[in-house]
Amino acid sequence: MQLTAINVHPLKSAAIRPVTSAAVRPHGLVDDRSWMVVDADGVLVSAREARRLFHVLADTPATDPTVPEALRLRADGHEDLDVTRPTGAPVPVRLFSLDLAGVPAGPEADAWLARVLGRDDVRLVWCDDPTRRSLQPGFSRPGDHATFPDSFPVTVANAASLRRLQDWVAEAAVERGDEPPTPLPMERFRPNLVVDGGEAFAEDDWHTLTVGEVVLRRGKPVDRCMVTTIHPETLVTGPEPIRTLARHRRSPDGTTLFALHLVPVTTGTVTVGDPVSAL
Repeated sequence: MQLTAINVHPLKSAAIRPVTSAAVRPHGLVDDRSWMVVDADGVLVSAREARRLFHVLADTPATDPTVPEALRLRADGHEDLDVTRPTGAPVPVRLFSLDLAGVPAGPEADAWLARVLGRDDVRLVWCDDPTRRSLQPGFSRPGDHATFPDSFPVTVANAASLRRLQDWVAEAAVERGDEPPTPLPMERFRPNLVVDGGEAFAEDDWHTLTVGEVVLRRGKPVDRCMVTTIHPETLVTGPEPIRTLARHRRSPDGTTLFALHLVPVTTGTVTVGDPVSAL
């Protein structure tokens, strides 16, 4: 197997930023999901509630070396905004059921997001210290930590599994008498790492993944949510891939599974084309 794609998401739920190499730290890929939008109560605002986030381009020096500050925000029809790394005290924020903390970016960034997202209650926060967050008991170890991902620091997806899923979607469409839809892109699942060269859903049995010089261990399978059903360009919702995953990849607790969460064991740099081995 080999690594075929690397994706960083500096701002949670914003546009995917593909890169050719990335530094991996204990909390995940550098700058991945290190910024988050919250509402006036400090609760996560994701693409579930604000679909225009998919159209926000958020870059850091890790995704674009020309970025002069900690973060650059861009959106069609709006001026670019460079955001300096905030230095204030962290405030409480809530990510699903998790009580976390983030440093407010300030009123200029908040106002920019308000204009782009069309709501005046949004705030931008930065994760200044990922070690404050512990990970899900039963699937993690003491000291494991992360920034603002849903669950674990790194997500890996298997291209062979996507091809199998696309086959299932097409077969079901034929059964219903529908035209087979356009194949789902991997971007619907927002993985950090994409590997190819193995068997479909071999990741169900992976316990350790070595990507180039970096070793990562299994966290848990990824249970997918309705965000995967939103077309990232048109922002229109459809039934796939949840409909087909529910038919073929439903777990005993009723969740639908695709891809695998990982925790870095060692640090280093991963690069597209790196060899990948699994145990």
